[in-house]
Amino acid sequence: MENSNELSDSIITQNLLPKKFGKRGMLWTSILVAICILGMYAYYRQLRYGLVVTNMRDYVSWGIYISNFVFFVAISLVGSLITAIFRLINVEWSTPLTRIAEIIAVSAITFASIIIVVDMGRPERFMNLFLHGRIQSPIMWDVIVIGTYFFISLLLLYIPLLPDLKILLQQKDKNPNWLNKLYSLLGSFWIGSRLQIALSNRAIQILCILIIPVAFCIHTVTSWLFATTYRPGWDSTNFGAYFISGAFLVGSGGVVVAMYIFRRYYQLEKYITEQHFEKMGKIVVLLCLIYLYFNVNEYLVPAFKMKKAEEKHLNELFTGDFSTMFWFAVIIGMIIPIITLIFKKGRKPFPMFIIGSMIVVGAWFKRYLIVTPTLLNPFLPMQDIPESYKHYFPSWEEWAIAMGSLAGVLLFITFFARIFPIIPIQETITEENAKHK
Repeated sequence: MENSNELSDSIITQNLLPKKFGKRGMLWTSILVAICILGMYAYYRQLRYGLVVTNMRDYVSWGIYISNFVFFVAISLVGSLITAIFRLINVEWSTPLTRIAEIIAVSAITFASIIIVVDMGRPERFMNLFLHGRIQSPIMWDVIVIGTYFFISLLLLYIPLLPDLKILLQQKDKNPNWLNKLYSLLGSFWIGSRLQIALSNRAIQILCILIIPVAFCIHTVTSWLFATTYRPGWDSTNFGAYFISGAFLVGSGGVVVAMYIFRRYYQLEKYITEQHFEKMGKIVVLLCLIYLYFNVNEYLVPAFKMKKAEEKHLNELFTGDFSTMFWFAVIIGMIIPIITLIFKKGRKPFPMFIIGSMIVVGAWFKRYLIVTPTLLNPFLPMQDIPESYKHYFPSWEEWAIAMGSLAGVLLFITFFARIFPIIPIQETITEENAKHK
């Protein structure tokens, strides 16, 4: 029986060790690198010539950059859902998903911070936030809570990785020298003693408890950046709950997409099973229903009051210039997923992958709709302005930078999966051995 367990441990280890890039992996990485380089060139042009290279003007002063920022902040919430909440309530089936969720969270919040700097016309003044920041400003609250969330997420990614680093160091002959140095730098102190394991488990427990209120704060504070600004469409006390429910949904959709891709291309069918998609499907449909409720609440109340400025804003969303994008985001991002996922066949791996992709795409357009239509409809319109101020469509530089940031997130996840196990090896071995006792 002991030999059987040793063989089982060996098979699990070999199955979950990081895989080298094949031809498809190299092509994927090359495409992402090319998009990132194009984005950096576009940002160089923005630094050289100023924000005039964008199509942001006095009306739309945020545009696609802040849409990306809100999207990244939203998708990062998945780390607290899958890792923290599921760990605390002992959802054992979530083990293969925890690291996927955390790497999505860390990479997304990293690029959320980067895109904010990109949005600044004078990035050299970024340090003024820390040197001359005023705690009365919601922007300062956002800086504090994003920084806190980033470090807690990073620790929740790193600490559970320590036992796996020991396993990776035992495979020295299979790794390039630079990787062995990296593993040694990050985890050579880990010996797996009872004291270390107890301290690690205690630290993870504390971090899981801490990250939940911080995660709620980050999305509430981000929503307050809008809600504390007196504009049609943002003048809402519903925004905090609206942002949090949407963030849980898009984060779960992102995890489902990653689950399918890693399962298929890393041959992880034994570890990410159909049951995982079944259970995630039930969670996603619940989150869709909650988010749909807050959407109804968000638009029904101002539509009932129909103040003049709100009327113009709602008409543009429902029947005007932004109606195609609005209904696309609602139908693709909520209605179709709900209808599909209530049926068992809709919760199979491939349908779940399609639904997850639809939710993520719909969520991005939803964030664009939160930012742009409102800025185009101020309470006090300016007089005698150029016609271009009344419309907004991102310039190629804005698109290149936005796509570069999205590619950066995917590149971050791709490199992580190449260097570290995307499914926790030691936790999987421990759970498998516990099942056979």
